Amino acid sequence: MRTGSEPATARSALRARFWLSLWGLAWAVFGTAVFALTGRFGWALACGVLWLVATVDLTVILRHIRQGPHYQPGRDVPPYRPPGRRQP
Repeated sequence: MRTGSEPATARSALRARFWLSLWGLAWAVFGTAVFALTGRFGWALACGVLWLVATVDLTVILRHIRQGPHYQPGRDVPPYRPPGRRQP
């Protein structure tokens, strides 16, 4: 719900989130491989789950980036009235 207190120039940090997700994905892959090779299968499993989460997050981020900008009302559009109040 739009309240009228949103910043006029708010932008999503999808590019930063993309790079952080790639960084986490790289470490999860590295951790899974190293822990599996050293015989610590519990830690390898934990890194594997983190790998899965990072992959899903990266997929969602790329989907949002490819969708492009969405419609945002401009300054000339008044804020919505809170629910429950009747207009006079």
